[in-house]
Amino acid sequence: MHERTSHRRRRTMGTGSVALSLGLCLCAGQLVATPAASAAPAPVTAAAAATVKPKLTNSYNRRTVSYGSTVKVTAKLINPRTGKAVTSGKVKLQIRGNKSWKTWVTKSSNSKGVVSFLTKPGSSMYYRTVFAGTKGFAQVRSSQAKITVRNKAAKVLAEAAKHKGAPYRFGASGPNRFDCSGYTMYVYKKAAGKKLPHKANSQQRYGKAVGKGSKKAGDLLVFRSGSYGTHVGIYAGGGYMWAAPHTGDRVKKQKIYGKNYVVRRLV
Repeated sequence: MHERTSHRRRRTMGTGSVALSLGLCLCAGQLVATPAASAAPAPVTAAAAATVKPKLTNSYNRRTVSYGSTVKVTAKLINPRTGKAVTSGKVKLQIRGNKSWKTWVTKSSNSKGVVSFLTKPGSSMYYRTVFAGTKGFAQVRSSQAKITVRNKAAKVLAEAAKHKGAPYRFGASGPNRFDCSGYTMYVYKKAAGKKLPHKANSQQRYGKAVGKGSKKAGDLLVFRSGSYGTHVGIYAGGGYMWAAPHTGDRVKKQKIYGKNYVVRRLV
């Protein structure tokens, strides 16, 4: 009897040990989970906390510009739940010329939820902004907008190049033969709608005066004897110009010669 009772007690104690090791309580024939056995709460991650998707809008001071002009892009972040500004976090200005987006510059949101960017697009392209996200706010990007660049200088150079090889003839103004001022007069009218007189000295009075060190491709170059204009050409960049040189020659791109010239910007 003692051996049997002892044996049963050992078996009962063994079951209780197993139950306790599993974090369970044996009560009235039922297994009840103890608090110690409850699953630990999952940690709150940054992604789970970022439940608010802010409203990101862009405004542009202009959508169509001339080559070299500055465009101001202003991004604004608003919490749609409260209507208040999102005052922390970084915003990227991105551009897309072909297929992929590239980040141009990154700036932080100010106390009004505003980020301003200044850019000088060299050609027509698409713009957008991307909010990187911060504590309590998800990442979001704006809609895209196209900035169109009117590059009349490029059109001037393209028109100038079309007439390469045309023979020089005094008094001619195209489209098959030119003298120097007749050539510049024809090209600027055809490419940019600019009217010039058929005389080199008179052409130096048109457009905006520009320093030699600031000249750009597409500018008019007026060569002078003293202060009198005697010859004209179209600056092609890199120290070259398009011109109808003289009798017996043809329209061509040639090195700029001499130092006595002025620069006039027409486009």
